[in-house]
Amino acid sequence: MDPIDLFLHLLNFLAPALGLAALLAIFARFFVRKRTSAFALWAQIAITFVACALALGLGLWFFGRDGKMASYAAMLLCGASSQWLMQQGWKA
Repeated sequence: MDPIDLFLHLLNFLAPALGLAALLAIFARFFVRKRTSAFALWAQIAITFVACALALGLGLWFFGRDGKMASYAAMLLCGASSQWLMQQGWKA
């Protein structure tokens, strides 16, 4: 595998994490109006992206292959949990 193919595979592996991170951060601003986040939008996207990417990486390591629904469910859980923590959801 040459470096360009490796780069494209990595981009395709991380694309769901980036998409979910962006959607969660943007929709959190619409649905959680009573509380403002201490983080800027780009920081929320970056933190959520890292959490989602780690979940996908752990799913790849655990299952030995990409694309398992359990990995995507873990990605969603980690992303939503990171948004909840950044919005200080426990203070509701």
